[in-house]
Amino acid sequence: MRAFEYASPTTKEQVVSLLGSQWGEAEVLAGGTDLLALMKDDIVHPKRLVNLKEVRELRGITYSPGQGLRIGALATIQDLLDSAVVARSYRALAQAAEGITSPQIRNMGTVAGDLCQRPRCWYYRAGFGLFAKDEKGESLVKNGDNRYHAILGNSGPAYYVNPSSLAPALVAMGARVHVYGPQGAREIPAGRFYLTPSAEGEREYDLKPNEIVTAISVPPLGGMKNSTYEVRQREALDWPLAAASVVLRMSGNTVESARVVMGHVAPVPWRSTEAEQFLVGKSINEEVAQGAGNVAVLQAKSLSRNAYKVQLARTSVKRALLDAARGGGR
Repeated sequence: MRAFEYASPTTKEQVVSLLGSQWGEAEVLAGGTDLLALMKDDIVHPKRLVNLKEVRELRGITYSPGQGLRIGALATIQDLLDSAVVARSYRALAQAAEGITSPQIRNMGTVAGDLCQRPRCWYYRAGFGLFAKDEKGESLVKNGDNRYHAILGNSGPAYYVNPSSLAPALVAMGARVHVYGPQGAREIPAGRFYLTPSAEGEREYDLKPNEIVTAISVPPLGGMKNSTYEVRQREALDWPLAAASVVLRMSGNTVESARVVMGHVAPVPWRSTEAEQFLVGKSINEEVAQGAGNVAVLQAKSLSRNAYKVQLARTSVKRALLDAARGGGR
């Protein structure tokens, strides 16, 4: 690991004053479960680390019936799992957190860290960059081992999948990401927080190099049914191969409106408006859930070795819908 400066400010204002104007000059340190691994592998080599753990206002989880859920950026995955209100009213988020099975990551990894972690693409992690091209400018991913890469939004040059466990649920729930920088505070809808870079050196989310996430707010769901379903290779620590989070507003047994967001299948959490429209006016049963899953992957274009993910994404949507209809969310 290369040498670096270390700063431990106590206010968000001090934090942003210590960050650089260009990506790579400085990095924020929260749980460190991703950043330190990237530094050890020499994928990133900041000149300064800015510790967030002494900024008290970034901690905690609070809830009010009128405002909904507020999750501090430094809240850990375990904090989510320990929250009775998350388990009761934001079941899709609790289920996504349960999928992170490592006790170490649950206790050290933060919610904002999960949202801002870098791609798990093995080409990126081996030092080939976000777009992983050879000396001729050809994609190493498209013509190589792409078993775990994108099936949606993969027209290039990015083929990695968004790695966040929590993002699909937060996007489906209409969450907002609160950001602070030199120009003050701003809010970003979770569905717009993620970007697909067009050049190396850009990031996969709507943050400037001298901005930080301070909190995530989730509106009251008002009894809407919600669920997350993931398909993974093993139950031990692993990232899902495909996931889906759904939120349903019901009138009796009939769907009034729906949100369907897939994870680990595209460079961003992938919202399927087609599946949402398909569900309106219908009652959820096996046939309808299967139909929504089919519609959700109509735009999928598999690469040379990941066609299996289309079926996994379809199944994730189906099973998330069936679980939600059985009572997800109170």
